Parts: sequence; C-alpha cells; structure tokens
Amino acid sequence: MTDDLRTAAFDSKAWPYEEARKLLKRYPQGKGAPVLFETGYGPSGLPHIGTFNEVLRTSMVRHAFHALSDTPTRLIAFSDDMDGLRKVPDNVPNKAMLAEHLGKPLTRIPDPFGTHESFAAHNNAMLRQFLDDYGFDYEFVSSTDYYTGGVFDDALKGVLRHYRGIMDVMLPTLRKERQATYSPVLPISPKSGIVLQVPVEVLDAEAGMIAFDDEGERIEQSILGGQAKLQWKVDWAMRWVALGVDYEMAGKDLIDSVTQSSKIARVLGGRPPEGFNYEMFLDEKGEKISKSKGNGLGIEEWLTYGPQESLAFYIYREPKKAKSLHMGVIPRAVDDYWQFRAAWPTQEIKERLGNPVHHIHDGKVPSATLPVTFGLLLNLVSVMGEATKPQVWGYLANYLPEATPEAYPELDRLIDYALAYGRDFVAPTLVKRGPDAVEAAALARLDAELAALPEGASAEDIQNIVYEIGKTGGFENLRDWFKAQYETLLGSSQGPRMGSFIALYGVENSRKLIAEALAR
Repeated sequence: MTDDLRTAAFDSKAWPYEEARKLLKRYPQGKGAPVLFETGYGPSGLPHIGTFNEVLRTSMVRHAFHALSDTPTRLIAFSDDMDGLRKVPDNVPNKAMLAEHLGKPLTRIPDPFGTHESFAAHNNAMLRQFLDDYGFDYEFVSSTDYYTGGVFDDALKGVLRHYRGIMDVMLPTLRKERQATYSPVLPISPKSGIVLQVPVEVLDAEAGMIAFDDEGERIEQSILGGQAKLQWKVDWAMRWVALGVDYEMAGKDLIDSVTQSSKIARVLGGRPPEGFNYEMFLDEKGEKISKSKGNGLGIEEWLTYGPQESLAFYIYREPKKAKSLHMGVIPRAVDDYWQFRAAWPTQEIKERLGNPVHHIHDGKVPSATLPVTFGLLLNLVSVMGEATKPQVWGYLANYLPEATPEAYPELDRLIDYALAYGRDFVAPTLVKRGPDAVEAAALARLDAELAALPEGASAEDIQNIVYEIGKTGGFENLRDWFKAQYETLLGSSQGPRMGSFIALYGVENSRKLIAEALAR
C-alpha cells in the first residue's frame, strides 16, 4: 500500500475505516498477535441474508484495518451448535422427528435432510458453502468442538470462579420468576441429553464440578468435556475472553446482549471487543424481517434477480439506518452499484476510499464498464414480452456496435437477471393506457419525427427530439410528458431515458408502440 493511500485511509470518513481506527486505538503499541474478528451463527436454521450481512460488513472492516496497519488478522465464523433446539423450523423436512429431539444440542440431533451426521453438521456445511461461494477469508469454528475438545475448559472454570459476579450482572435484568431458576451454566442431562435450564450449585470451580436436579434426582457432574454449555449472554462473554476476540458487530436487537455480555467479560477478567450495532432490515411494509414470519427477502431470492455485487452494495450503504429489503430494491441497487463503479477509476484517493465499490472489492475494482443500465434492460425485456437472451442481444445491436456476449461479459450476465426479474415482477404489472388529446398529439408528432430520422441516429439525437416535443407540446412540465410516454408506451409509471430506450428498441419497433398507443 502506498503512503498516500494509507494517509488518506487514516482520514477517511467511510464507516469501515472509522471502525478500523477503533482497533488501532485498542492496541496503540500493537497486539503482538493477530487481531481477531468474529461473526456468530446460530445453526438452528439455514444461513440467511443476515448471516451474509454480518460476515460481509465485518470483512470490510477487516480490509480497512489492513489498509491502516501491517498487523495480521484472523476472522472466525463461530457456529453456536451446542445450543439446544428450541423449536422446529418451518423450512425443513421430517419435522416430527425433530420434535422428538427438542432441547438437545444441535450436534446431537439427527439431520432431517439425511445427508450429514447431525442437524448442526448439515447447517454448518450450508454456512461454509455459503461463505465459500462468495470468497470470504475465514476460519470456521464449531462451539461443540471447542466445548468438547477442552478449548474452553479454563474459561469455563473461570465462569464457576466468578459465578456470583456473573449472577450479580444478570439477575437485575430478569423477571422475578426467572431469577428463581436462572443459572449461567446449562448442564446437559445424562438421562435425556437435553440442555437443562435449572439452578446449579458450584461444588468445585477448579475441577469444574457442579450439582443440579434432573427429574427429581441430584446429579453431580463436570461442566467440562461438553457436559454443559453456557447461557447465551454468558457464552458470548466467555468466548470473547477465551479466544481474545477484538471485534464483533451485532444487530440493534442485541444491544442489551452486548451490554450484559461486556459486563460479564470484565467480570471474567477480559476486555469486550470493539464493534457497532447495525440497524435491522425491514420488509416492504416497514416491519422487522423475521425468519419465523417468512417476510422479507432471502439471499437466494436476491441472487436470482441480481448479482452478488449489487447485494453487497446495498448492505454496505448506511449500516446504522433501517432499510427495506424486498424485491423492489434490487434494480436500483444494481444500477447504483454500476454507477459508483464507473466513477471509481477517475476519482481522487479520498473519494475512492469513500466509494462503496472500493470496500466491496477491497480496493481491487474490476475495470469493465456497463454500456446500458439494468433499468433500461428491464424496460427492453418487459416490452419484448417472452424474450430470449439471443433476442435481447439482437436488440442491443441497435444500440451497441459489435454487441456480443464476448465483448460485454458483464452485460451478458445481467441479461439473465433482467429476463428473470422482468418475467416475474415487471411484466405482470404492466398496463398500457390510452393517451389523452394532448398526449396523442405529442405522440403523433414523435412518430413523425422518428420517421424522418436518418439511419444511425444516436440516442442523444432522439432524446433532443423528445425534449423539444415536451417543451412545445402543451404539457405543464416535462415530467408529465415523460410519464405519458411511460404509461402509454411501456405500461409503467416510471421508465428510462426515452432517447436511449428508442435507440435500443429500434426506431421502427418504437413507432409500432406509438401506433398501438394511438389506436387505444
């Protein structure tokens, strides 16, 4: 990295650099070991867009830290697979079988899909494939492996040594009836295999021994070797201390958990990590997205209609502002991504570091550009109806000299997304209305002007005609003229720059649209 780039990164107001600077302040003399980033995943369900969101944003902060410091880093993707299954998910097979294992650790429940040794193993494999497909640099860690393998033994003994201090943190946050049964330690029943929520008595902290009641019988049992796990907030704090986690972000809904876990980490003699609380995604009604409700948008749905880069762009922007996440935001995200990508090569260093694409591509932004917008592609395929990819390329030849998939591979990829999105979400909504008298006169004039155009007229030439007709055609403002064209020719209330669309769709084809509109 050049000195100029590093200096600019120290001053950049882009949020990943602001977060990275927290880590520099954390270790002004250097850590002497890799700075550790962590993201968490609960494998009681399949990976979803929230998982992607957290790993992506954390990776952006990690990349920003590399720009500021030569200190090595690690990123752990931690799976809390010792957690007991609380309810049967809606989106899995063999629900009755899973219901028989409620309360047991996820790694000790059979896989309802029948492909892995446990339910957790299946979901963990999904997570790793999910992260690998995007190219994240991470280390996968299984909670079960660390509990049973002794990695957490010293930290677990520390929890028993500081049992009263942890209770002093947690009890004031609980309802009175919950206070009576709360325990930081959740023993696993030797009878049923269920993760028990029962009070425990610390017998010997150094040996890791506790006592508890299990179906009316007093049991004395070690908490080591996978025979117990910790309550969520205590587990989070223990993990931070045991692993030396330096940075972990969390959703706004976990602010209280971060607060309490930070207090517990200090009780255990550790230091809570740096991080920030991001806002939650909302559905198109403005309601919080919930896995149980099934509202909102899944990552596989987004990637059916838009590329990964567009999703990364949407996730990067304004992480502390609540944003709607539904199908309608995809086209704008695609075009905004390409707009920022086109600007990046000519920007000064300061502007580059604040450009979302810089963080999406870790400063290695691809050079290819997009000759037409995704919105324009959507208008084209929607007007075409049952379009095929070769047919779309045929129309693109009207607009782009020597237009081929080989010459424009990124555009070729976007055509697939446009065809899918246009088919499923645009075409069903199109309703072309008839023009009123003023609009009909303007459309007839546009038709005559197009007929008189010389062959090879540019999109700019056509746009000038469109503007002139709007200015002199009796409309109160240009917006009314543009809206009239969208609603009568395209069947939508919004649309593209008409000069570009007519050049792309072809003058003769566009005149047919005008004739059809006038016939209404």
